[in-house]
Amino acid sequence: MKNVRRFAWSIGFVSLLVVLTPVGVGRAQQDSPEALVHKAKLRLQPEETTDGGRVFSSASAPGMYVTRIRFEAGRHTRPHYHTEDRWVTVLEGTWWTGEGDVFDADRMIPIREGGLMYHPAGFRHYDGAKDEDVVVQIMGIGPVETIRTEIDASGIPVPR
Repeated sequence: MKNVRRFAWSIGFVSLLVVLTPVGVGRAQQDSPEALVHKAKLRLQPEETTDGGRVFSSASAPGMYVTRIRFEAGRHTRPHYHTEDRWVTVLEGTWWTGEGDVFDADRMIPIREGGLMYHPAGFRHYDGAKDEDVVVQIMGIGPVETIRTEIDASGIPVPR
């Protein structure tokens, strides 16, 4: 009796596969509009901006974002921190970074093309390009704010 039930179950399962297989094949060959929209989000081109491009979402929006920034030679940020973690990858050139609230270009450390720097939330730093243009890609979870923290060597806040 067990063999009869097992055989009946097997026949039923195979019949179900035979009936559903054409439906599955048809769906694989013909994408729905929703599937096409989803596939379009898998391949992204940066939106051109004056200093690089937004690749995915925005740092001011909830959720993950990816952006690229071009620092022209000699352009630096001033001391600041971010309210959320960020990961910065150097795509072109050498990027220079410093830590703390007092800007000191002579104490900046180079990160070569292909290098990565992690900025945990609240990490006080400054960064930029010295003698060549640099492109960095920044990834994080938004929304994120940038808080300026610069002071001079005697501890007095530097006006913005």
